[in-house]
Amino acid sequence: MVTDKETFIHEYCEKFIEIQGKIYTEGTAWEQYRTLVLLLRDKISQDSVTTNNAYTENMEKQVYYFSMEFMIGRLLSYYLMNLGLQEKVREGLKELGISLETLIQQERDAGLGNGGLGRLAACFLDSMAFLGVPGHGNGIRYKYGLFQQKLIDGSQVELADNWLKDSYPWETRRAEKSVIVRFKGNIRTEMIDGKLKFIHENEESVLAVPYDIPIVSYDSNENINNLRLWSAEPVVENFDFASFNRGEFSKAVSYKAEVEAISCILYPDDSSQAGRELRLKQEYFFVAAGLGAIVRRYKKKYDSIHGIAKKIAVHINDTHPTLCIPELMRILIDDEDLGWEEAWNITVNIISFTNHTILPEALEKWPIEMLKSLLPRIYLIVEEIDHRYREEIRRKYPGNTEIEHPTSVIHDGQIWMANLAVIGSYSVNGVASLHTKILKKEVFRHFNLVYPYKFNNKTNGVSHRRFLLNANPDLSNLITNAIGEEWKKTATKLEGLLAYREDAAFLEELALVKRRNKENLAKHILESQGIAVDPSSVFDVHVKRIHAYKRQLLNVLKIMDCYNRIKENQDTILPPQTFIFAGKAAPGYYYAKNVIKLINTVADKINHDPTVNNRMKVVFLENFNVSLAEKIYPAADISEQISTASREASGTGNMKFIMNGAVTLGTLDGANVEILKEVGKENIMIFGLSAEEVLEYYRQGGYKSWDEYHKYPRLKRVIDQLINNFFPGAGGEFQEIYDSLLREKDEFFVLKDFCPYIQAYQNLNQLYTNGQKWNQMSLVNIARSGFFSSDRSILEYAEKIWRVTINK
Repeated sequence: MVTDKETFIHEYCEKFIEIQGKIYTEGTAWEQYRTLVLLLRDKISQDSVTTNNAYTENMEKQVYYFSMEFMIGRLLSYYLMNLGLQEKVREGLKELGISLETLIQQERDAGLGNGGLGRLAACFLDSMAFLGVPGHGNGIRYKYGLFQQKLIDGSQVELADNWLKDSYPWETRRAEKSVIVRFKGNIRTEMIDGKLKFIHENEESVLAVPYDIPIVSYDSNENINNLRLWSAEPVVENFDFASFNRGEFSKAVSYKAEVEAISCILYPDDSSQAGRELRLKQEYFFVAAGLGAIVRRYKKKYDSIHGIAKKIAVHINDTHPTLCIPELMRILIDDEDLGWEEAWNITVNIISFTNHTILPEALEKWPIEMLKSLLPRIYLIVEEIDHRYREEIRRKYPGNTEIEHPTSVIHDGQIWMANLAVIGSYSVNGVASLHTKILKKEVFRHFNLVYPYKFNNKTNGVSHRRFLLNANPDLSNLITNAIGEEWKKTATKLEGLLAYREDAAFLEELALVKRRNKENLAKHILESQGIAVDPSSVFDVHVKRIHAYKRQLLNVLKIMDCYNRIKENQDTILPPQTFIFAGKAAPGYYYAKNVIKLINTVADKINHDPTVNNRMKVVFLENFNVSLAEKIYPAADISEQISTASREASGTGNMKFIMNGAVTLGTLDGANVEILKEVGKENIMIFGLSAEEVLEYYRQGGYKSWDEYHKYPRLKRVIDQLINNFFPGAGGEFQEIYDSLLREKDEFFVLKDFCPYIQAYQNLNQLYTNGQKWNQMSLVNIARSGFFSSDRSILEYAEKIWRVTINK
């Protein structure tokens, strides 16, 4: 396909008639987009067969990456770039009177993720394909994604993200590869041929139907990996005809609705018992389906199940897929007739685990009775794992309950999934050097005594081809013209830009690229929000999931202070500012939603005040996703990475910002520590408490937010403005935020870090006024961002954890 423009035009017109039954000039933009995708998919499918045949012939070890999220964004533009077809397709469509850009805009972002966890998984799949790692994703095909965020009167409102409304042409349904997943029922034991057998009876069965999405590598048609997403469907069409005829319409379709709810939305609200149970169902559903398909495929290729650990690696991305451990045990014991010891040895040598958090509330646990009722066989296996682990600890550390209790899988009425993940895997990695250090010294300190050999660090990375090469073409062209093409495949080659650090002409070009990107974002803001922002102002950007520890609140208080000082003519030396926010709050996380309301209330006050709105604007861009991120990252001047030190595992937005030349304003948290190491202290602005200081406060106490409040008049003023009618009509709307800072001890040290933050912000803005210096800082950030490519991360995973072949 597409050997030349004329061939593409012919094939495209033929494909359009084949699919749509009419000529392309009669088609809608959506039909034209869909035809292009299906034409590309035909070629990709042929290459996928070649890839799989090569993996089979070489008997290569396969990696399966299990994740609740895969935030893949739009694929058309990216895959055209990867296949080297952008210009040929653009020119061919232009001859047909079709705009490629119009077709690209027809594609919806796939509703498969929310934040860093899902985008990391997508970047990792991208790098696995590029490096020739035989690696595949395994997740859930959510019908409505997380949610579509709308702002109504400044408040977040959640709407269904109906991303599959017009179908999704990148996916292929594989009904013949479906797997049956069993819930509830009871377990009967029976001696058969001298062995104890466990028989699952009276279960509720669900059909897991796979949909495959190709993962296309850059500059190579030889490596096409796969993302498999599972959709829940009834095993049989169980329409209750009698109930329907009695007028009981809901009852007639209740079974179908209950089954399909499993793959309906990402992260259903778990504040109710039903919501919690649905989340647990989801986690087991995609784990059981994925492992069932993996073992089935393995057995078609190999005669003996005993060698499976040499050919299969299963990686669990955070604790959501931890049920891989007992489910693989179930398959090996119940279906493959292995004894416990051999099954356990195989399981532990197949499964590796990445931890992504140190927040206690994010380390999943499930009520014993819920797991026992919903997954009775899995519970028995978990119970046995816990029993055997306790025996092991008692042998190693007799009488030492300080190790046994906190590390056991079952205690205090709960199943502790992080503990199960550590016990049942051969590798446990953190995602930044600081994060791994905290895991070993704090979160998993007892496990680090028991299994010190399991713990290791693999600092996160992001796809530089997605978030620089594809998202920022002007900057990419400037880089390529300066240092050549190699950086596209080897990100560390970006260091070649350092040779231009004193080149005034190059730095001016760099500034012009940034200006054009800011103009593009300003145009989007005007069209989407109706707010005119000045591209010559400082674009101070804070985009990420809304959470108290990520401290969007600290940023808002800074903006309020800035407003106060401009009103009083005290901050006349600062350049004009545009403060940009984006991110979603979980539907049940009312505090975070209150922060969103506060941001928009501040924005409304500032943007409508003619005495300041030529000096500052505040914008909250709704429904943050990959496509919006690709507009924001290239336009940012300042990257806000201000989480409470020790709370952020790594962050990945921080990496995307520096790749695009933004300068970080941040705490020494997560991967900011490594960014500091790479770019140097003169090219980043660090402030605030260290992780050690924060952890010491958590352990020993001694922090009193009231002291900070009374010590600093500017701080006291903005805190009081939350409740003193500074915002007309707000009433007591922000009382909860006020109370969290003063009456609930300010858990995330917002007040403690306020003054250092303000000073760092002012220092950074002073640097911005020196154009030459700022452009040099921007250049160094780009040049030193290569370390944060996901290619480097995946090389480390492949060589040091999965021990698989790199085919590039």
